[in-house]
Amino acid sequence: MRPELFRISNIPIYGYGTMIALGIITAVTILNYRGKKRGYDEDSLLNMEIFAVVAGVLGGKLLYLITDLKDIIKNPALLKDFGQGFVVYGSIIGGALAVFLYAKHKKWDFLKIFDLAIPSVAIAQGIGRIGCTLAGCCYGVETTLPFYIKFTNSPYAPNNVHLIPTEPISAVYDVLMGLFLIWFAKKNKKDGRVFGLYLCIYSVGRFIIEFFRGDDIRGFIGFLSTSQFISIFTFLIGIFLFNLDKFKKAD
Repeated sequence: MRPELFRISNIPIYGYGTMIALGIITAVTILNYRGKKRGYDEDSLLNMEIFAVVAGVLGGKLLYLITDLKDIIKNPALLKDFGQGFVVYGSIIGGALAVFLYAKHKKWDFLKIFDLAIPSVAIAQGIGRIGCTLAGCCYGVETTLPFYIKFTNSPYAPNNVHLIPTEPISAVYDVLMGLFLIWFAKKNKKDGRVFGLYLCIYSVGRFIIEFFRGDDIRGFIGFLSTSQFISIFTFLIGIFLFNLDKFKKAD
C-alpha cells in the first residue's frame, strides 16, 4: 500500500488524510444535492457540515483518549501526532451531537435532517476506510486463507504477513450501506427510519468485523472491544428509532 501517495515541493501527501478529505467532500456534495431537493438552504447545510466535521474529529479523538488512557499515560509521546488515534464511534457521536444542536438552533426537525445526512456519512466512512487500507491501520488478524492483504511499507500493520483485509471489507460495506440508505429513503417517508436503519446495519457490521481485527489499540471492555461494546447500544437505539412510529401509536 502507499501511506505516502506523493510529494509536492517535498511536502508529503498521505493516503489516509487524502481519503478522509475525499470522503468529506463526497459526503458534502451528496448531502447538498439531496438537501436542496428537499428545500434546505445550501449555506445553512454547509454551516452544519463544518460544525459536524469539527465535532466529529474532536469526538473521535476524545474517545480514543478515553479508551487508550492507560497506554497514553505510559507513553505520552502517542499524543504528539494529532492525526493518529481516532475511534470512529466517537466521530459518529460527536458529529451527531453537532447536527442535533444545529438542527435545534435552526428549528429543523432533527430526525428529518439525520435521515437526510446519514447516507452521506456512510459513504464518507467507506472512502475513509480506503485511507486505512493505504496506511495499514485498522488491520486484520493473520490468515492462511487465499483472500488476504499483505503490507510491505506500513507504519502500523505487520509487514509481509497475510492479513484478513478488514479495511477494504469495511470500505465496501460502508459504501454499499450508504447507497442502500439513499434508495431506502426514497421508498420510506417515516422520520427516523433511515437513521435507525443505519445504526442497525453499521452496528452489526462493526460488531462482526471487530472479531477479525488485529490492532489492539482499539481498547477492550471485558472480552469485547470498545467498538463492539458500543455497537450493542447503537443497535438497540437503531431498533427504537426504526420503530418510533409504532411506539408513538402505542402511547
